[in-house]
Amino acid sequence: MDIVFLVGRVLLAVIFLLSAVGHITQRKGMAQYAASKGIPAAEAGVVLSGLVFALGGLSILLGIWTDLGALLIALTLIPVTLMMHAHWKETDAQAKQGEQIHFNKNLALIGGLLILFYFVNQTQDIPAGITGPLFGKW
Repeated sequence: MDIVFLVGRVLLAVIFLLSAVGHITQRKGMAQYAASKGIPAAEAGVVLSGLVFALGGLSILLGIWTDLGALLIALTLIPVTLMMHAHWKETDAQAKQGEQIHFNKNLALIGGLLILFYFVNQTQDIPAGITGPLFGKW
C-alpha cells in the first residue's frame, strides 16, 4: 500500500508545483487578475502563494515534513478560495459557474491536504518519504 500513498502524494504535489511555476512565470498577469478581485498587494500575494505552493509541493512530493507542507498549502488556499473564487458575488451566469467550479475544487484540495496532515500525524510515518512528520500526534 505504500506505493498507493506515494502515487497519491506525487499527483497531489504536481498540482501545486505546476501552479507555483505559473505563479512565478506569469505573476504580472495573475497579479492583474487578483487586483481585479480587490486583492491588496496583488503581485506580492501571487509571488508569496507561489512560493508556498512550491515549498509545500516539494515537501509533499519528497516526503520531507509532509504534514507541514500540506498544512501550509491548506492554510494558504483558505483565504485564496474565499477571495478569488467568491462565486456568490458574480452576476454573470458563466462567470458564476466558473468561480463555483474553482471554489469547489479548492475545497476538495483543502480537504485532501487536511486528511494528509492528519494521516501522517496519526501514523507518525510517511511511507516512501525522507523524514517523518514534523508535528507530534494530534
